[in-house]
Amino acid sequence: MTPDSPTTRAGSTNPARSADSYATCLGSALDAISQAVFIHDRETGEPIFENSTARDLGLARHEEAGLMRAIEEAVADALGGRFKKHSFSTFGPPRRDFVIHTKPAGDSSAVVTVVEDLTVRNQLDAIRRDFVANVSHELRTPIGALGLLAETLAYEEDPAVRQRLANRIQNETFRVAKVIDDLLDLSRIESEGATHKEPTDLVELGHEVVEQMTSAADTARVELGFSVEGAGFVIEADRRQLRSAMANLVDNAIKYSDKDSWVRVGLRHTEDGRIEISVADHGIGIPQKDLERIFERFYRVDQARSRQTGGTGLGLSIVRHAVSNHNGIVEVESREGVGTTFRIILPSTGGEQA
Repeated sequence: MTPDSPTTRAGSTNPARSADSYATCLGSALDAISQAVFIHDRETGEPIFENSTARDLGLARHEEAGLMRAIEEAVADALGGRFKKHSFSTFGPPRRDFVIHTKPAGDSSAVVTVVEDLTVRNQLDAIRRDFVANVSHELRTPIGALGLLAETLAYEEDPAVRQRLANRIQNETFRVAKVIDDLLDLSRIESEGATHKEPTDLVELGHEVVEQMTSAADTARVELGFSVEGAGFVIEADRRQLRSAMANLVDNAIKYSDKDSWVRVGLRHTEDGRIEISVADHGIGIPQKDLERIFERFYRVDQARSRQTGGTGLGLSIVRHAVSNHNGIVEVESREGVGTTFRIILPSTGGEQA
């Protein structure tokens, strides 16, 4: 390399490039980030630069127009030497949260303003807090009962009462185990995806699930049936995940059905060639206002009935993730007092997009 040759080492300059070229590169780099960036001349207050996200904000209307006013106020404070963090929220729906940072740039002849959208981060924090709170609640109740039952059992002499207490302890233990199993199942399904796909006969799987749930249906005095329309129901799938999804739907249908009613599991091909697994009940139904939330972790439509039936509130989350891992969708129709039908729609090959 000769003394006059341009160098590309970090921190050095390349005389072959003009200032305009560097400005263009810098502008392109700032356009690529998700935060809005504004640069103002500190002496005149005039804008020097806005990246593409900032320009989009400038076109905003309604509530986001209020964000632009908040940005202008933050810039005015910074131009006056008051650099601080500003927060702003739009109340939607959906609600969006922003934080506005201002700082002097370079030789302090300019002010840089960065607007960060915290909506997704705040939503994830809220989900995490709710998740921890719900898990704590779900485990605290049976564990508290176990302690009380064990203490009572230690001082009880009547064999019949001791047996009842032992049965209660066993039931509460099963309840704790169910919560933990569902948490592990949901975690595995979310993190792994459908990693163990193999040829799976959905007819065979349906019979297996129905046989598994027959005892619970008999105990609840609910008639459980399975019908198949057509043939050709072998797909590439994670058998364990689909089995879990079907079992959770059937379990919910039985729990929320009235005595002497019925639950029907169906398997058929749709008109567009996909495969539909349906679980229909003649139960209490789901209010329209709750339909959009039933797939959330721990969400329950009827808290009192859920306590009686012992559900964890994770079943439909497991269903949603398991079906999503197979490029499928879940649909639900419900009328209060009439019943509910869940439909799992899967691509016929198990791999193509539904």
